[in-house]
Amino acid sequence: MKIIPAIDIIDGKCVRLSKGDYSTKKIYNENPVEVAKEFEDFGIKFLHLVDLDGAKSKHIVNQEVLEDIARSTSLHIDFGGGLKTEEDIQTAFNSGAKQITLGSIAVQDPEFCFRMIEQYGPEKIILGADCDNRKIKTSGWLEESDLDVIDFILKYREKGIQNVICTDIARDGMLKGPSTGLYIEILYKTSVQLVASGGVSGIKDVYKMKDLGCSGTIIGKAIYEGKISLQQLQNFIENA
Repeated sequence: MKIIPAIDIIDGKCVRLSKGDYSTKKIYNENPVEVAKEFEDFGIKFLHLVDLDGAKSKHIVNQEVLEDIARSTSLHIDFGGGLKTEEDIQTAFNSGAKQITLGSIAVQDPEFCFRMIEQYGPEKIILGADCDNRKIKTSGWLEESDLDVIDFILKYREKGIQNVICTDIARDGMLKGPSTGLYIEILYKTSVQLVASGGVSGIKDVYKMKDLGCSGTIIGKAIYEGKISLQQLQNFIENA
């Protein structure tokens, strides 16, 4: 299972939110490249980079941070936040992203996303299925749709999507454990490569996600608040 730390960006700085609420913003480091390099120093190979300014503005904003991290590390970066047009997507790839996550636009314009899956290949596109009480939310989690998370994933599974990141928003940044029941249901009903995101509170949760059969787990606040050490994650990676 992939260990995927998260770096969320507002104003070029590394921040975390609680439940996606921008008013809860906490700055952890003003230099995201330093954070990414530290991850790499502990044997981590993957990074989930989110442009929160982009998610709110509905277009890519922090591509320079992506460029700097891609230039300064060899991390496999998946990038999301504000990718609404083919130009945005191309900018992300040109700036160093190995994969991109389509979330809001996957709800708002599925035909566009189907074309992007066909054009770039399903290995390059991750479906962002972020939900609250099972309903998919969009636009930096500020807007709710009426789409059930399972139905949403299955719709894209039919179009070739293999990789899905699912965040249970109610647990994001709360350090109260991941949404195990939801992830079991997704794995059972959709057969996608599922990256679990939200709620990880300690190393035990990482092992739990591995035992469920998740292909990866995204870890954010648990790292920044010292609930999981990078040494623990390195040990997990080496023993996997």
